Amino acid sequence: MIEILLKTLPFFAVIGLGYGAGRTGFFTEAATAWLTKFVFYFALSAMLFRFSANLSLTEVFDLRFVVAYLWGTAFVYAIATIVAFVRGLDVEESAVEAQCAVVGNVGFLGVPMLVMLLGDAAIGPVMLVLAVDLIVFGSLIVILVTGSRDGRVSVRILRTVGLGLLRNPMIVSITVGLTWSALSIPIPGPLNEFVILLGAAATPGALFAIGASLASKSAERVAVAGWLSFSKLVLHPAFVAFAALVLFPVEPYAAGVMIAAASLPVAGNVYILAQHYGIAPHRVSASILISTAFSILTVSVVIGWVSML
Repeated sequence: MIEILLKTLPFFAVIGLGYGAGRTGFFTEAATAWLTKFVFYFALSAMLFRFSANLSLTEVFDLRFVVAYLWGTAFVYAIATIVAFVRGLDVEESAVEAQCAVVGNVGFLGVPMLVMLLGDAAIGPVMLVLAVDLIVFGSLIVILVTGSRDGRVSVRILRTVGLGLLRNPMIVSITVGLTWSALSIPIPGPLNEFVILLGAAATPGALFAIGASLASKSAERVAVAGWLSFSKLVLHPAFVAFAALVLFPVEPYAAGVMIAAASLPVAGNVYILAQHYGIAPHRVSASILISTAFSILTVSVVIGWVSML
């Protein structure tokens, strides 16, 4: 446990460095936004392309894996939604809270950290979790919020969802990489060096950007944010573990990577959606802040446990 904690600490130390830079004003919100944009559109995309270009679709896609992750995630999504309805929230706020409970920071934190800690074999499972989060749950919140406001699910909503997926650089880079791999085209030396060089900026850049963005977050509605953080850090990995190890047994190593990915703190893109739609941004902000702070310990515990599977 201590050994795993010491291995994860450097990652969270970079997040802490970014947080300090943001809190002191050395790194402004505008600077954070531009750094995030660079990581999202360029560095992380290069890393994901390089990873996926060296994999085949058969190595990445595992139906039992997807079913197990979907079942565990959907169960926690349902719990968070029911709790929200019991508290008298409408569909829109319930959808945002449920998103906080199940969508972790897989892209910016999970991909670089889990691959480094669990080995290169974690690349496929982590990218599969990322794809499910983006395609299924990233689409679901848009459908629920927009459908609730329009009173129905229309073709326009589905078109918006489809275009959003096509414009997402993480989805695009993974798809292009897998296509490149399927065509068995060797990556030219200069291109390979280019994506390695650019992708190397993804890990420190993403972690620093996470920390700097947390500096602008506030811990309002602490009770609700605490519940959502508990759902994300404890309930989500617990139910995903139950699904992957008991209900739909997945190969132990892949199951471990899936559970570790499920233990990650609330993703920053949930805040972007909440702010875009004007739905409980402060609540989401607090959930990201609290879950990230506690994940220093909880993620270490989970990674230590799955390493023994």
